[in-house]
Order: sequence, then C-alpha cells, then structure tokens
Amino acid sequence: MNPTIGVLALQGDVREHLAALGSLGATPISVRRPAELAACDGLVIPGGESTTMVKLARIFDLLEPLREAVRGGLPAFGTCAGMIMLADGIEDGAAGQETIGGLHITVRRNAFGRQVDSFEEDLHLDGLADPVRAVFIRAPWVESVEADVEVLARVEDGPAAGRIVAVRQGPLMATSFHPEVGSDDRVHGMFVDLVRSARAPH
Repeated sequence: MNPTIGVLALQGDVREHLAALGSLGATPISVRRPAELAACDGLVIPGGESTTMVKLARIFDLLEPLREAVRGGLPAFGTCAGMIMLADGIEDGAAGQETIGGLHITVRRNAFGRQVDSFEEDLHLDGLADPVRAVFIRAPWVESVEADVEVLARVEDGPAAGRIVAVRQGPLMATSFHPEVGSDDRVHGMFVDLVRSARAPH
C-alpha cells in the first residue's frame, strides 16, 4: 500500500521532503490548494518561518482546511516551523500568531537562539535503534506537553540538554530538527508507518 503523502509547499525544503517520502514507497505530492490536501493520506509541514507560513496558508485558502483535516484525524508531521504550526500553544510567538493546532504541546519559537545558534547533534529517538544526526536551524523546542503526548527525543548535550525536540500524539508527529537534511530517511520512515497504520482497517 503506497499512501499519498503531501508536503505543504508554501516554504521550506519541499523538494527534500518529497524525495525522502518517495524513496520510502509513498506517493509524494506538493500541496498548495485544498483539493490537493483532500487527496492526501498524510501531510508533512516543513520548516520555514511560521508567521509567514500562516499568512501564505490564509492567502491560498488553506488554513481552515488544514485545521479541519488535522481535527479530522489526518496524520501530519511538522518539522521545525512545522512543529510550531501544529502546536496548540506558542511562547515568544509574534503578536496574535495563529497555528493549525491539534498537537497538545506548547513550543518556544527560536528557542536555541538565532541563525548563529544552529547546530547538529546525534539524538536517540524512541523507535529507532541507532542515533539520528539532527540538524537544528533557528529551531523551536517543546516547552510543555499534555499527558497524551509521547516524548520521542530530548537534546542530550550542551546548555539545552533535556529539552524536548521530538514528539508524537496519535497520528501527529513533530521534530524541532530537519530530518530532510542528509541521507537518513528513518524519521520520515516513522511517519510513513504512522500513515500506513492510520489507513489500515481496524
């Protein structure tokens, strides 16, 4: 079964996400319109600038359809700014900043600091045997989670050690880092598995 997985194509590493999904046997499509969203079994929301992405989603008449799709159980995977887009709450957000919501977490925007504070680290992710090389670029972190959210990874070294950077809640997944950077597609693989299990008859 090859699920159709969309990548929200408003900003960010759209091509890289499409390539990773395609290499895992999914049918990847770019999503800029409600009709394209409606064709998806799952959706990746890439990095970028979260306030700009919300504005663009409004311009493309996608914000409400995105909210309805996530509320309706569409599996979604947010990376970096995509994590902010899925979060129910934001610390240090722009005034009146909106999100798609659905993920019962509060995130802190630009938590690690500005562009100069971008960094890489090997992370142990629940569900994967070997560490993932995680690339953080002006990344958020998860400030708090509700009881139904599973923490998949935390920063392991340095001043931010212990901060939550990967979570899952039912069909929703989010990482502070960019799994599309580099050739390791195992994090995307976790999401493809999530989409497949959501589609399987129960």
